[in-house]
Amino acid sequence: MSKALPHVRVRDIMDTGFGLIEGSATVYQALLMMKELGASFLVVNRRHEDDEYGLVLVSDIARQVLAVDRPPKRVNVYEVMTKPAVYVDPEMDIRYCSRLFARFDLIRALVVEKGQMLGVISPKLLVLDGIFLGLDQQR
Repeated sequence: MSKALPHVRVRDIMDTGFGLIEGSATVYQALLMMKELGASFLVVNRRHEDDEYGLVLVSDIARQVLAVDRPPKRVNVYEVMTKPAVYVDPEMDIRYCSRLFARFDLIRALVVEKGQMLGVISPKLLVLDGIFLGLDQQR
């Protein structure tokens, strides 16, 4: 009989490589950054400490810019982003994080600690990295 996975924290598997963009940037600038980074999303920076982080996905741009024939050089990121972005604590157990993703049909969440952006978590990381890290810890 196998044991349950040991505790694996979001911090252990989060992706710390992400692009950060200002909401005032154009969608064209966001696309250039995404292409340069090979990313399908960017984190939108907070304007001040009482503000929240945002998230802009290629799917947002496809729906709100490309599909309706808006010029990317004349649309700002803040017009198409999701804000506030959902975020989790880096100490959250990956099982709870996975439940959160399932319950709210999330594809990505930010990892924030004390107001500071640390990384990004996705179902792919939860499953492919989280489960294997837990299995490695059992050995």
